[in-house]
Amino acid sequence: MGGGWQYAGMGEQVEEQVGEQGWVPPADAMQSTRVGKFMASHDIDSIDELRAKSVADIPWFWDAVVRDLRIPFSTPYTEVLDETKGVQWAKWFVGGKTNMATICVDQWADATPNAAAVVWEGEDGATRTLTYAQLRAEADGIANLLSQRGIGEGDAVGIFLPMLPETVAAVLGIAKLGAVFLPLFSGYGASANESRLRDSEAKALITCDGTLRRGKSLSMLATARDSVRDLPAVHTIVVVDRLGLVASGQGSAPVDHAAEVAWPSPATSNFETRQLDSEHTLFVAYTSGTTGTPKGSVHTHAGWTVKVAEEGAYQCDVGAGDVLWWFTDLGWIMGPWQITAGLANGATIALFEGAPDFPEPDRAWQFVESHKVTMLGMSPTLIRALIPHGELHPRKHDLSSLRILGSTGEPWNADPWWWYFREIGGERCPIINLSGGTEVGACFLSPHPVEAIRPCSLGGPSLGLAVDVYGDDGKPLHNGSVGELVCTRPWPGMTRGLFKSPERYIEAYWSRWPEVWVHGDWASIDSHGQWYLHGRSDDTIKIAGKRVGPAEVESALVAHPDVVEAVAVGVPHEVKGEQLWCYVVLGLSASPSDELREQLRSAVADTLGSSFRPAQLRFTTAIPKTRSAKLLRRAVRAVVTGADPGDLSSLDDPSSIEAIRSAV
Repeated sequence: MGGGWQYAGMGEQVEEQVGEQGWVPPADAMQSTRVGKFMASHDIDSIDELRAKSVADIPWFWDAVVRDLRIPFSTPYTEVLDETKGVQWAKWFVGGKTNMATICVDQWADATPNAAAVVWEGEDGATRTLTYAQLRAEADGIANLLSQRGIGEGDAVGIFLPMLPETVAAVLGIAKLGAVFLPLFSGYGASANESRLRDSEAKALITCDGTLRRGKSLSMLATARDSVRDLPAVHTIVVVDRLGLVASGQGSAPVDHAAEVAWPSPATSNFETRQLDSEHTLFVAYTSGTTGTPKGSVHTHAGWTVKVAEEGAYQCDVGAGDVLWWFTDLGWIMGPWQITAGLANGATIALFEGAPDFPEPDRAWQFVESHKVTMLGMSPTLIRALIPHGELHPRKHDLSSLRILGSTGEPWNADPWWWYFREIGGERCPIINLSGGTEVGACFLSPHPVEAIRPCSLGGPSLGLAVDVYGDDGKPLHNGSVGELVCTRPWPGMTRGLFKSPERYIEAYWSRWPEVWVHGDWASIDSHGQWYLHGRSDDTIKIAGKRVGPAEVESALVAHPDVVEAVAVGVPHEVKGEQLWCYVVLGLSASPSDELREQLRSAVADTLGSSFRPAQLRFTTAIPKTRSAKLLRRAVRAVVTGADPGDLSSLDDPSSIEAIRSAV
């Protein structure tokens, strides 16, 4: 076994469950896709050959990416990669100068000023479009305002906004200054914002009066004010007037030490974008910490932007003329990813306010049709939540503009994957199921549109990424066994430590094996060479020495026609170590019963083995999730055990905690 373990029989089980091949690229994929053209220009015949070459000569690959995508550096770099301080502290594009805003807006405002950069649709039906010229003017306007307010290079500015056109302009305007943006979830409470603003020593905060979600006006200005009340360093709050409520005061008194200023008018003359060292900090993205202390991942102008531009171009085939919509929030890493992947490649990014199934269940599909979206990204959990509305809703819309489907956030199970592939993509769009993380600064794993993709898989390693699967003995596992996902070489998008916590960074990612990044995901490689993830390794449930990942339990449960959502956690047991507890949300036509409970317990046992029959299975009306639709298993576990759940600032619906407590 090479030090690995069989994941409840998962090695062969994936292939049995998914059955058919899935995506098969068309004959002209090598000629019609951006990654295919890149391969042809370097006399490379297959994606596997490109993966191997990109890791065998990492500096060659990333230099070739910069040249192929024509990423501008005002001062050329003299060295692609510098590892003199160790793999953990690698530097990229050494000696070069650039700016994310130069790459993502300035170059296109000069070359294609009238091309659409941003399209936005509000829940109330309002729409706006910004061309690249207009987006630059908006970004220049906020850069001017922040500069006048004393914000300069290295100063942190929080962005507490939903996905508005001003959100994109704020990211770019802060980048133009050489300041540091802090993406904050638009659903955060004041305490979550405060901890991040305090840790980063922020000097300004950009927010709006409110946003719409499921027909309700949600206040944001009051939360923003309360977030900075005890932070005297925050001297400026910039307010976008989204709902026309700024003058109402939002039920919260202004903060004495923080001047409130309106979002500025577009600049009438260009702000001179500052050309910065490649390693200059672009943003700090905070993840929710299990200890209650968020971790700040540090990303740079060149490393982040080059890596994500490459992913947009080669993984998702995004370029000029495409419309990229990833259902996300700026506070999830896919928010900055969408902005960068789309705009760095001269495409249009589509922004969406509200819920995908409100005011009607088909709103997401209507959005795709109305804005002619070509690249759509949704999490597996979101697809599972939309399926119960029925296939008639997507079928009544013209989804023929779609070329690429994307997903990330959670492992797939087969039925929802096939639904997404067939009902949304019409079996003609590959599902680019990618996985990385906030600290990764993009992706470790991803398929490419020139390769066959089996259902639920992540294809293989992202280009230029030396990832592997290790067993407990620190040796590679390539026999279908499940092990730790690791990376053994640096990559441009990797975090430059954790903000103000270098020791925590080393302990979290580099301490298990020498010079090996351990990501905390369980992974496996099947007999076809396709990669799969099986959930977080720290979520793994161990029952009497047998390990199972919660994602596999949840897949077995949602395969039942009456189950809409499920979550599985391990609960301490004095004899077995842990026992399995499951919570399920039923469809509208189903009702809780002891008979159904036993059917579901048996379904898990039949799928994974009798050792994994749930000790408890309870019916709930909601499951705790983040705003990016990730299951918050630790919150469920905390309710069951009475433990401290840690940081819950990313929780989408606080009432879901009480739903777990009240489960029957």
